[in-house]
Amino acid sequence: MDPAGREDGAVSAPCPCGLPSSYDDCCGRLHRGEVAAPTAELLMRSRYSAFAVGDADYLHATWDPRTRPARVELDPEDRWMLLEVLGATGGGLFDSTGTVRFRAHHGGGVVAEDSAFRRDGGRWLYVGPAGDRASRAVSDPSTTRRRRRS
Repeated sequence: MDPAGREDGAVSAPCPCGLPSSYDDCCGRLHRGEVAAPTAELLMRSRYSAFAVGDADYLHATWDPRTRPARVELDPEDRWMLLEVLGATGGGLFDSTGTVRFRAHHGGGVVAEDSAFRRDGGRWLYVGPAGDRASRAVSDPSTTRRRRRS
């Protein structure tokens, strides 16, 4: 039996994204590539979970190639504690673009962003902050590296 208490080795801990499922049944499926996020909001939630579990490869793969950095580096000391989804525009099953506004709480403060997403080949991708002032580190303005996270 694994530390999470399941004989099959699956992770039964709650999903960091805040939805009422286990990580394995929720964002874990997206991180493993079993399914793609059907909406911009679910992609944003899965990206938040990727920060929480340290999955830099997933963050890189779901970031628009036109705007992503060459490499995504995560701070292993970051502890992501809570995701608040504040609203969304577009980003649905039949949309090609969308935005999701959120606050992500971590040990160093709060990151707030209005994130832009686009669909490419049936897959949602994170583009970056929507608008000029869409992203900010609310409690820690010196954390510019966190400004591009979603």
